[in-house]
Amino acid sequence: MKPPAAIDHVIVVGAGVIGLACAHYLNKAGLRVTVIDRATVGSGCSYGNCGYICPSHVLPLTEPGAIATALKSLFNPKSAFRVTPRWSPTFWNWMWQFARCCNQRQMLAAGRHLKAILDSSLDEYKRIVREESLECEWTEKGLLYVLQTEHGMEEFAKNDRFLTENFGVTAKRIEGEALPTFDPALQTGLAGAFHYPHDVSIRPDLLNAAWVERLRTRGVTFIENCELRQIKKAAGQITHLETSVGDMQADRIVFAAGALSARLATTLECRIPIEPGKGYSVTMERPAVCPQHPMLFPEHRVGVSPFRTGYRLGSMMEFSGFNATISAQRIQQLRDSAKPYLVEPFTDGPQQTWFGWRPMTWDSLPIIGRVPRLSNAFLATGHNMLGVSLATATGRLIRELLLDEKPHIDPAPFSPLRF
Repeated sequence: MKPPAAIDHVIVVGAGVIGLACAHYLNKAGLRVTVIDRATVGSGCSYGNCGYICPSHVLPLTEPGAIATALKSLFNPKSAFRVTPRWSPTFWNWMWQFARCCNQRQMLAAGRHLKAILDSSLDEYKRIVREESLECEWTEKGLLYVLQTEHGMEEFAKNDRFLTENFGVTAKRIEGEALPTFDPALQTGLAGAFHYPHDVSIRPDLLNAAWVERLRTRGVTFIENCELRQIKKAAGQITHLETSVGDMQADRIVFAAGALSARLATTLECRIPIEPGKGYSVTMERPAVCPQHPMLFPEHRVGVSPFRTGYRLGSMMEFSGFNATISAQRIQQLRDSAKPYLVEPFTDGPQQTWFGWRPMTWDSLPIIGRVPRLSNAFLATGHNMLGVSLATATGRLIRELLLDEKPHIDPAPFSPLRF
């Protein structure tokens, strides 16, 4: 595919999985692509997550009752969904807008938009991983939601019926007595589980490394430890970027800076209502009795990723601003939360602890599209907890919008104009 004559060079700001996906599709379109990042390629929130590519995650965070859970967390420091009290008018406005979205009508609307981009992204991943031979521990074993209590099973059964009736997403129900046969790593005495067979898992750091290597061989330039200092504009366009390694110019610029994108709102002259939702993980050696399936424990809000080369527990949603500390209490909470479910919930030995700031929008939808007042700038951010899941469809959509191609899915629900 030959790009328009007026477009030759694109800079992508941000080298997480969203930035990599944008670079992939733009490079495939014949454009010269430079990716810059203030840290290293594939770090940040793209590094230590659970690695789920999950069409089953079609329901947004803005479900009825979510705001009540958030308010209760103000008084419970051990809550998996935690809001830390702080004085920030921007944050409390975000929370107010989030609360307005927490109703059935908006949840259904957001879910339909998420289903379109989730399904597209899974299809794109299957093609890219095959064509590019990306070694990333691609595993098609689905995602298992395990419930400890009968009440949990009853509530999740309602959720599964809702997904089936409204989105055509259906799980296989597994009763408690059958669980140890289905996956011997699970303890006896659990209430049951729901298995969504079409979900996929990968090891995110391996995906990032393999993708970067492939993009480099295709001519994409990566500049690490490159801090964006100023954005210079004239006549409704970005003229150049001032960075820690010098000035840079390009015909188009894609901002894929994750949770840090909100700091660009004033300069880009548009609203970017993103708050950092902090998540944690701990990675270790595989236990002797290791789960055969990726798992989620909804009652404790913990995810389990049994990689071929390791084992990860991850979860939490903590609204505490750009807090860069790793809480020992939170890491211990991950371990403790896995104990009721698994024969061997964790191992001793080397432990890699991690946190990442998820870019959370108040309507649970990503922000993908042209910056309203700058004709050569685009946003690809705000993917909430689904950055890995939504990366490929986002990259494809950015290419289509940037090159004025017909979008493969409706881009309007994700447009920056909605704010």
